[in-house]
Amino acid sequence: MRVTFKRDWIHGWLLLLPAMVFLFAFTHIPAVTTFINSFYSTPRGRRPAKFIGLENYERLWDDPVFWKVMFNNLWFALGTIPLSIALSIAMALWVNDKLAGRSLVRMAYFTPTVLPLIAVANIWLFFYTPGFGLFDQVFGALFGWSSTNWLGDPATALNAVIVVTVWKEAGFFMIFYLAALQAIPVSLVEAARIEGASRWTIFWRITFPLLMPTTLFVSINAVINSFRLVDHIFILTDGGPDNASSLLLFYIYEVAFRFWETGYAATLTVALLLLLSALAIGQFFFFDRKVHYK
Repeated sequence: MRVTFKRDWIHGWLLLLPAMVFLFAFTHIPAVTTFINSFYSTPRGRRPAKFIGLENYERLWDDPVFWKVMFNNLWFALGTIPLSIALSIAMALWVNDKLAGRSLVRMAYFTPTVLPLIAVANIWLFFYTPGFGLFDQVFGALFGWSSTNWLGDPATALNAVIVVTVWKEAGFFMIFYLAALQAIPVSLVEAARIEGASRWTIFWRITFPLLMPTTLFVSINAVINSFRLVDHIFILTDGGPDNASSLLLFYIYEVAFRFWETGYAATLTVALLLLLSALAIGQFFFFDRKVHYK
């Protein structure tokens, strides 16, 4: 009995070993290395990196660009996360109901998800182009609006990127909500209808509480996505004008690969990891309490 248990234990760890190797090699070890590098200066030519303590963190605290891109990222998250989740729930409810051409509608909603990020950015770049872009052509013909530089105006650049991101992500999140809706027992909804409950009451009292585990999963992914966007920024605005659309990860890319400040880039990366960890933990406890409360 003991020999069999030991053999099963070894067999189980051997099965986990390949995944653990990749997890440590590409996740944990780089994270620890980045944290260590944040306390060192950037190597220059033959001059190696040297330990400088908290100087990089002091620089981060006094860096106005960091605080600007942090504010941009928080605004970007507030703009994309609620809209993406609300739109995905609405689309899932729509395509889960009896609908003519339901399969075609599902495919249409999911299509933006399978498109490459670079392709999506180039499509929307055509929409936003001043003068001959689709938006200027449509708004000019219908309302007589003058040409608008959506991506070149600091007041609209980040909001324009938010629209692209919501369009890209909503269909992806819809798939998870659609699967969750199909797992809800039909008897619960039928019983509520027999009792005279309205569609809104059924959604708010039955459907939405049962979607909480899915909402937890989707919201964590939405938060991570909102802080790891680079492709759209790179193609649409390149962080401009005057960092009006620059996000934290794009700023890390600039510091590391344009300015070659690897030590300071490691410090920025540590700040990003801490922020994402705090948000993920906060979301988990918030939605976990909601699930148990319901």
